[in-house]
Amino acid sequence: MKFFLSVLFSVINTIAFTQHLTEANRNNLQKMEAEIIPYANNMIMAEEALDRYRADSFFTRGLVKALKTPYSFYYNFDSVTTISKLYAPDSSFKIFTWQLVKDYSSIRQKGAIQMNTADGSLKLIPLFDVSDDTENPVDSIRTAQRWIGALYYKIILTTYNNKKYYTLIGLDENNEKSNKKWIEVLTFDKNANPVLGGRYFQYPNDEIKPKQPAFRFCLEYKKEARAKLNYDTDLGMIVFDHLISESKEPEQKQTLIPDGDYEGFKWVNGIWVYVYKVFDYAIDMNGVDPILGNPPVPKPIKETKPSKKNQKEEPIDNPYKVNEKRKQYNNQKTKEEY
Repeated sequence: MKFFLSVLFSVINTIAFTQHLTEANRNNLQKMEAEIIPYANNMIMAEEALDRYRADSFFTRGLVKALKTPYSFYYNFDSVTTISKLYAPDSSFKIFTWQLVKDYSSIRQKGAIQMNTADGSLKLIPLFDVSDDTENPVDSIRTAQRWIGALYYKIILTTYNNKKYYTLIGLDENNEKSNKKWIEVLTFDKNANPVLGGRYFQYPNDEIKPKQPAFRFCLEYKKEARAKLNYDTDLGMIVFDHLISESKEPEQKQTLIPDGDYEGFKWVNGIWVYVYKVFDYAIDMNGVDPILGNPPVPKPIKETKPSKKNQKEEPIDNPYKVNEKRKQYNNQKTKEEY
């Protein structure tokens, strides 16, 4: 039933999108898309940094020109495969992100938010990556002009007190030693300007995570480690690898690797609340007769909620599904989300 509803929603959404684009405008967009594809490829694949920068300039100008086509919001540029294009779950905006590599010591993200306008006109908000010039990227709420760049691969829509929160998950290939994965909460002010970050993360300080107060969340790890961070729809939480230092130097982020456990965040009352251990494998052998039956089973997944008097942890899944889910996660360890 869930699959059927998902397919039905996708079909309805596609029909709604195509109704806004005239055939002439669609053909025009296809032509302009074909023109910018070589630049999109060269800004990633060209051997010389100067050629990559030049390709990025031509690509950006070509993309903006194409987006000026009426109702371009509903055209997804599927043939441009070297950039990320994500629609918000409520179709209120679309976000483009890509990266530009000078060398492994300098990787800059580029991006723009396209708003869904009623008359089909272009409202485009450029994002300016200031990561290289920022000493502490988790320390404050930021505007589009002071963006901490990432290539986004997931948008999660949550609500609290009738306000919408868009949680963006993305990758930053940082440098030759480490990668970073970011969780950024995006909201819009009364003038529809993007507001990036806020006090949305509840977790205790440790040697791995950004020190609190943190206005966005970062998971930095060894370049080759392929740590996971993504939203799991079945669990209803953000799940990420628990990291340890392979050299017992947790302050050296390039030494951090996954150890097989998973942590998470659960959206509770407007905050991403920390879940210490998503998959709990402790086994209770008391009262178990291995011959007559009733074999031991893993404890179920637990969610951690904000501390309240007399509040208890509650299971959110059964142990057999926990086993299968953890196997699924471990089998995907060789695969990046983006």
